[in-house]
Amino acid sequence: MLSCKEEVLSITKQLVEVESVVNTQGEAAMAHHIYETISQWPYFKNNPSSLVLEKTLNDEQVRYNVLARVEGTKAPSPRTMILMGHLDTVGIEDFNQLKPLACSPDPLREEMRKEEVSPLIREHLESGEWMFGRGSLDMKSGVASHMYLLKYYSENPDLLSGNLILISECDEEDSSHGILSALKTLLSWKKEYGLDYVGAINSDFVSPRYEGDNNRYIYRGTVGKLLPSFFITGAETHVGSCFEGLDPNFIAAYLTKQINYNPELCDEGLGEITVPPVSLKQTDLKPSYTVQTALSAYVYYNFFVHSWTPKDVLDKLKQQAELAFSQALEEFKNNYQAYCKSSGEPYREPEWKPRVLTYEEMDQQLQEFYGETYSLHMREFKEQLLEDQSLDTRMFSARVVEEAWKWMKDRSPAIILFYSSLYSPRIELSGKDEKERTLIEGLDKALEEVQPYYPHPMVIRNFFPYISDMSFVALSDDEQAIDAMIQNTPCWGKKLKVEFDDIRALQVPVINIGPYGWDAHKKYERVEMEYSFHIVPNLTNSVIQYLLGE
Repeated sequence: MLSCKEEVLSITKQLVEVESVVNTQGEAAMAHHIYETISQWPYFKNNPSSLVLEKTLNDEQVRYNVLARVEGTKAPSPRTMILMGHLDTVGIEDFNQLKPLACSPDPLREEMRKEEVSPLIREHLESGEWMFGRGSLDMKSGVASHMYLLKYYSENPDLLSGNLILISECDEEDSSHGILSALKTLLSWKKEYGLDYVGAINSDFVSPRYEGDNNRYIYRGTVGKLLPSFFITGAETHVGSCFEGLDPNFIAAYLTKQINYNPELCDEGLGEITVPPVSLKQTDLKPSYTVQTALSAYVYYNFFVHSWTPKDVLDKLKQQAELAFSQALEEFKNNYQAYCKSSGEPYREPEWKPRVLTYEEMDQQLQEFYGETYSLHMREFKEQLLEDQSLDTRMFSARVVEEAWKWMKDRSPAIILFYSSLYSPRIELSGKDEKERTLIEGLDKALEEVQPYYPHPMVIRNFFPYISDMSFVALSDDEQAIDAMIQNTPCWGKKLKVEFDDIRALQVPVINIGPYGWDAHKKYERVEMEYSFHIVPNLTNSVIQYLLGE
């Protein structure tokens, strides 16, 4: 076992002290700090081309990745392990009056000791076994573990067969520009140095799955994440004649009732299931107050997958939307009939029918009807829309769908289903090829070696449950599945683009061995030091040795 706890603690504290909130200048400052730190190590003074600070590609922000490579001398080999971890954090607004100390672990802990907190947080504050602060858990302690191992092998290349690469990437907390840019360098190095990428280890945080859970989890592969979105059109009317129109917010309410928390939409894979979808936004698109009902509404949902493809999710949600639409119309008719009975007004049967289209279906209809006239207009419209810097991918996509809808001949109430954000692909590590089987064997052996040195159980699960950059180093989806996502993402090629060919070219199996703690993304974020600063580096090292062994 490596005696690494104090050094990993020191590196972690230095990293936490550099505020690096995503989409701020702090990301660049953090990258420069890591680069400058590594550049002072003798190996990289002697091999400066093995360390690079690279600006991200196609990015509105100015930020950087750090990549470093150590070549072992024990048994020269093309076999190469990748250690990856993100350098950015979420914001610090939740620290309130302690915001100035959010990135200062020791002073922060002293001030937190003065606060009224839960018994568990009190125990952790007083024990001296936990580090508090933004990024301490998610995931600068993970980056510190990787930096320690990089330094160790840079000082002892005679103990390393093959090659070890560190990637410390930016923008994981938002749009993954970091890892997507790093793919280019990894593929370039693969060709230039003849590398064979045999495995990757991510070091994102792990936490208890439920109250009383003392397990420390290690994950093979990762959950996939989609953002299915719905543009809902109604039939506008004056509020004084409400039954003469159909409020799209009414349909949206039924849609959310149908999709939110629906266990039928939990995806099972390798014996594990995802949490169900939940809404992240629900609004109408009226620009200001009027007494006319809204023309359209907009809803989108988080959707995790283990085995379903983007095409599978579209098919399932189209069915759910049709069901929700039917229920909304049935309720509308019942309420209208009850109103007519009470008021004495005559009842007129509404002519609306449930109508659900994917964006691809609507777009194809319009291209067939209008041809190049429509296609040229939409290309020009997207270019104009890019000038509005306030639009994120979600609202950009909604505006594209809204504009396309204006071209429809039949504009009776409808639901248009599409994707409006980055797809983080699922990764399934099932042992389907030799590289996957070797990585699984290496992980099993590492647990067998290290578990006796730690009192709590270390348990392997198949899918890392949070969004992570692991999604972008391999693909479990085929080309047809990816194409279904692309054709139904209105902002594709303008606000959003992923080089999936690069991911397929890399295609390296990946696991997650990360620091353990509580309350990531919250004020009392904290990391358990013994596991995270001692056990995690040793687990990671054991896997490295197994995969790169002679």
